[in-house]
Amino acid sequence: MIVGMGLDIVETRGGRWARALESIEEQIFTPLELASCADRVDRIDALAARFAAKEACLKALNAGIRQGALRHIEIVSDPATAPTIRLTGALALRARASGVRVAHVSLTHHEGLAAAVVILEGTRKRAAAASRQRRSAESWTLEMVSSSPW
Repeated sequence: MIVGMGLDIVETRGGRWARALESIEEQIFTPLELASCADRVDRIDALAARFAAKEACLKALNAGIRQGALRHIEIVSDPATAPTIRLTGALALRARASGVRVAHVSLTHHEGLAAAVVILEGTRKRAAAASRQRRSAESWTLEMVSSSPW
């Protein structure tokens, strides 16, 4: 069951992200994240994608930035595998309480944009009344939001 989903995008063109990053990178990123991007040619874009993943994770957890420091979300990357998310502190407790068992993350960057999506999978305990109400409903409809061609 999907417990939460978040998406975020960061504009990197124009140098604004790079200038801001110089003064705040240690407040946002863990030493491991900074080290894993240090020697990359695309360092600015790679860090922007990780920032997008942190924001997407907060959205998926339904948590505001004040409810958990961005450094409590660590994007762990290994060249041989897909990136993973490690949560600590209050955000780890929030994820556990929400029934999160697995976090999926996808990072990308291209031509001045960096983006990430986070999907949290697990179990969610429903309140008894909501469960009864949902079971007693005769039907439900999924409406198409957009009918334009891909």
